[in-house]
Amino acid sequence: MRKPRFSFLLAALLGLLPAGPLLAAPPAPAAPGPIVTPVMTQPLPDYPGKEGLMLLVEFPPGGVDPVHRHDAHGFVYVLEGHIVMGVAGGREVTLGPGQAFHEGPTDIHTVGRNASKTERARFVVFLLKDAGKPAVLPPH
Repeated sequence: MRKPRFSFLLAALLGLLPAGPLLAAPPAPAAPGPIVTPVMTQPLPDYPGKEGLMLLVEFPPGGVDPVHRHDAHGFVYVLEGHIVMGVAGGREVTLGPGQAFHEGPTDIHTVGRNASKTERARFVVFLLKDAGKPAVLPPH
């Protein structure tokens, strides 16, 4: 084992070293976000000012969504893997292939993540929204 240098000991004695452990672990890397691919946008003439938007979303292993809202009706259909979804005031649900989830225009999407740390998850999202409005909005 290497002996500490005198200057290190002197700095420690004089309180010149930062507080906390000297060999702290580096911060954990942020979880990867989703990969979102637009599939289709369709104006809905029967519903003036509205459009349908389809998205293909892939969560890499360990992938996580930030908290957000859509200001739209959102319909999720899982294609592959397992995802955990939840809105403020609701319970978290884990969904697998062939299962679906809905969130309403006033819902805050508080939980969206891949249930697996080793496998990807893929799902389709259909949003019924105001034409020209962004698909994803900040939570407030």
